[in-house]
Amino acid sequence: MRWVNKARLLLGTSITLIGSPVASAAVEANFGVASNYLWRGVTQSNDNPSVSGGLDYANESGFYVGTWLGTIDWGMGGSSETDLYLGYGGESGHFGYDVGYIYYAYLDDAYDNSDFGELYFNGSYHSFSFGFAYTVNSQVDEGMLFDKGDMYYNLSYNWNLAHDYAVTVLSGYYDFDAGNSGDYGHVQLDLSKGDFTFTVSKADEEAGDDEVKLVLSWSTTF
Repeated sequence: MRWVNKARLLLGTSITLIGSPVASAAVEANFGVASNYLWRGVTQSNDNPSVSGGLDYANESGFYVGTWLGTIDWGMGGSSETDLYLGYGGESGHFGYDVGYIYYAYLDDAYDNSDFGELYFNGSYHSFSFGFAYTVNSQVDEGMLFDKGDMYYNLSYNWNLAHDYAVTVLSGYYDFDAGNSGDYGHVQLDLSKGDFTFTVSKADEEAGDDEVKLVLSWSTTF
């Protein structure tokens, strides 16, 4: 997940995982469609729709492992991103925690030397959530953005509203080891109900695109 004109960019992580204990071992699949695939404030699908799906396994100890695949387009033609991750999550009182590793793989020839991996920690306390990710391995050329040593931070707050609506506001910041010329922040607001989410997102111009993004997405698990 990257942006093309700044070396590249990855919901998510593509994926965001906040751990909680599970009652028993379980396998869960997910599928989703979005009008735009945003990752850390930047489009990964050239502002076009994206389709995704994944498979997760979690057991009662808090350990989980999974994979996720989504369609992307960094302006080099359509392709796909495959995420592989494993970690451990749980709760202690009102505090939730999740620590793990995620590897972002891009298999198309046009996206060679784009893979990278992160260690991450996510936490939650009541309605607050926060996260930190650190790039520990990368195929990107040394000294470029998304090489080893990059750090990403985020902080969010969630409100549960009437009639099963929810609002989440998030602020994130990318601190690149290659230098502060590419560092950027972004803000995002999500309004969700059931399987649907409406997103308003804006990144700093250092991200390569500072236009306000409006995204409608649908996802389900089974």
